[in-house]
Amino acid sequence: MDKPAAPHDAPLWSPPADVRTTTRIGDYLEWLEQVRGLTFESYAALWQWSVDDLDAFWMSVWEYFGLSDLASSSTPEVALSDAAMPGAVWFPGTTVNYAEAVLRMPGRTDDDVVVLGESQTRAPVRLTAAELRDQVGRARAGLVRMGVQRGDRVAAYAPNIPETLIMLLAAASLGATFSSCAPEFGTRSVVDRWRQIEPTVLLAVDGYGYGDKPIDRREEVAAIREALPTLEHVVWLPYLEPDRAAPDDAVSWAAFTSEPGELAYEPVPFDHPLYVLYSSGTTGLPKPIVHGHGGILVEHLKALALQSDLGPDDRFFWFSTTGWMMWNLLVSGLSVGSSIIMYDGNPGSPNLGELWRMAERTEMTYFGTSAPYLLTCRKRRIEPRTIADLSRLRGVGSTGAPLPAEGFEWVYEALGDGVHLASISGGTDVCTAFIGGVPLLPVYAGEISCRFLGCKLEAYDEQAEPVIGRLGELVITAPMPSMPVGFWGDADGSRYRDAYFEHIPGVWRHGDWITVTERGSCIVSGRSDATLNRGGVRLGTAEFYSVVEALPEVADSLVVHLEDDGGGAGELILFVVPAEGTTVDDALTRSIASALRTNLSPRHVPDRIHQVPALPRTLSGKKLEVPVKKILQGADAENAAAKGALANPESLDAFTTYARR
Repeated sequence: MDKPAAPHDAPLWSPPADVRTTTRIGDYLEWLEQVRGLTFESYAALWQWSVDDLDAFWMSVWEYFGLSDLASSSTPEVALSDAAMPGAVWFPGTTVNYAEAVLRMPGRTDDDVVVLGESQTRAPVRLTAAELRDQVGRARAGLVRMGVQRGDRVAAYAPNIPETLIMLLAAASLGATFSSCAPEFGTRSVVDRWRQIEPTVLLAVDGYGYGDKPIDRREEVAAIREALPTLEHVVWLPYLEPDRAAPDDAVSWAAFTSEPGELAYEPVPFDHPLYVLYSSGTTGLPKPIVHGHGGILVEHLKALALQSDLGPDDRFFWFSTTGWMMWNLLVSGLSVGSSIIMYDGNPGSPNLGELWRMAERTEMTYFGTSAPYLLTCRKRRIEPRTIADLSRLRGVGSTGAPLPAEGFEWVYEALGDGVHLASISGGTDVCTAFIGGVPLLPVYAGEISCRFLGCKLEAYDEQAEPVIGRLGELVITAPMPSMPVGFWGDADGSRYRDAYFEHIPGVWRHGDWITVTERGSCIVSGRSDATLNRGGVRLGTAEFYSVVEALPEVADSLVVHLEDDGGGAGELILFVVPAEGTTVDDALTRSIASALRTNLSPRHVPDRIHQVPALPRTLSGKKLEVPVKKILQGADAENAAAKGALANPESLDAFTTYARR
């Protein structure tokens, strides 16, 4: 029997009495009643309708956000004409252009500041709506001069800065397909991604600053260019050294954007490729995940406006690089009228208060970050309200890993009860969240408040039956419009089917353990492909980390289970990165075992606890249990993980040494 998740009794935050008259989802509910004659007394009832009648729900999203008013759009007759998975057909015959919808920026005037670029490399950048449109028009004209047409690929080796956004929108306006890699990616990681899509134009920076450290990337750019024979043009952005001249065979950003251009939008089919995102690529080549104009647009409008309550009065921030899907969600904030805050730099430099101070100077209203960042702030006793004036802040988002109950509690202790905390979980695969927050529902410690509208998520047991209140496999049993158009180059769709539909035909298996509680909230317990199965009991890795990393002597931890082919309990091994000045000695080993036994169960107590200097993480900061397990089972590190996809590939050495012993 699986260990059930334990819901908390008292909410940390409750919706105000006037929530239906002061929020965007409240306005949507009023619209549904006035225009459609539909009345919903609760979020649960609204969610149920949204997944039972997908066609009606997604058509309402199209109409509510006025997408037929776009010059590039045609009016759809139906939202979902074929609900097969894979192979769902959304808004057949409809045209749209993502760039037009984003640059519409509803509720904003030409003089409103809509992009705030914060950087540790250069001075802040501020763009008004008029300036942003002008810059996109100029970049579009530059691409036209280079011969870029609908279907061509435009790549950016650039940070989270306004120029990267401008290139994305310029490419999208032409119907070209965009792809970005953060400049901290090494040459191999970039080439593994872009060789698959064969770009013709590259935007590249000369380097960047990370804290007080300059990082020169000219050699990496040269190597990338050499490895991609399809590249015809390079746009050179002297970001690290503004006076640095472009290479002889490249055009400078200034020259590229020197001529004003018409801001026109190519009408493209709903599923026309907008951009290509990539899986982490920790084993084998990264999957090139193709997302379409229409699917991303309707999904992000729903997620940002209806779930996150973002609109023209907001300044929206999420800490991300251009190599993580949260960057794509961030820039879509413009489509709901919000200003977006783009940050490039080290969030821990000069100390962990940097992002909170930035929140004050940018008058931020929504602070998006990762669970590890919030937990680190808690552990180091950061007091945001003593560091900065956060009186405008009303929303906090957390993703990247499950946020445990103590993380929720710290947010409300540190920021007060005036903020709405939304822990969200989703993936690059759909470029959005499956589950998260909504202002209509209370926030409980350790629980993700709800399943998103239009997302038919279930927890499946071993018999592929939905369960409530018990740990199960996270599955999606009906299509979402932002599910991938496909994988680039996967002509017969076999690679796409194998990735999500191999285990349960017709059902999307995402690879997480989840509990859907009686009240409709959700608790994610870690990756199902990193399952810990002790005596027939499945244990989520997130539970371990919540307990172990709460100890002040522990900086980081990773747990794996080595199964016994003979049917025994196997071996549970916990790897610990101790806090500075600490070692994993007998006293700490006893403390860890006691904490796990007391807070979880005797089954959670590891057979071995071993000290390592660092844990392997992806470039977006996620722990890698599966490659470590493969190494412990005898695989070479080179075969267990693609080192170019790791932020710290040298961290695997300690596990290889341990395995040999």
